[in-house]
Amino acid sequence: QVRLTESGGGLVQPGGSLRLSCAASGSIFRLYSMGWYRQAPGEQRDLVATISPGGSPSYADSVKGRFTISRDLAKNTVYLQMNSLKPEDTAIYYCNARNIIVEVDNWGQGTQVTVSS
Repeated sequence: QVRLTESGGGLVQPGGSLRLSCAASGSIFRLYSMGWYRQAPGEQRDLVATISPGGSPSYADSVKGRFTISRDLAKNTVYLQMNSLKPEDTAIYYCNARNIIVEVDNWGQGTQVTVSS
């Protein structure tokens, strides 16, 4: 089982930036697609961004041009750089690791992001 630990959430004003980090419990990126999801109160958990084992990123339309997903192979860490934040970005953000062979998901505990003036 993969252990994922998120950090970097917090309170930020509209237009501000935050960077989320997700540290994995080992060198998993060759076999796992990594992603960030978010869940607002009363809403379903939605995909924000993913990065494939080969390093290809993809984004939800709502965050394209504002968020960037990246990874550091040496640190076994995935990042989500969030710029031009909007109040509607407020949610709990979860890190996900999906094994591409058996398609099993692993989740972090989540980190709260609040965008408010």
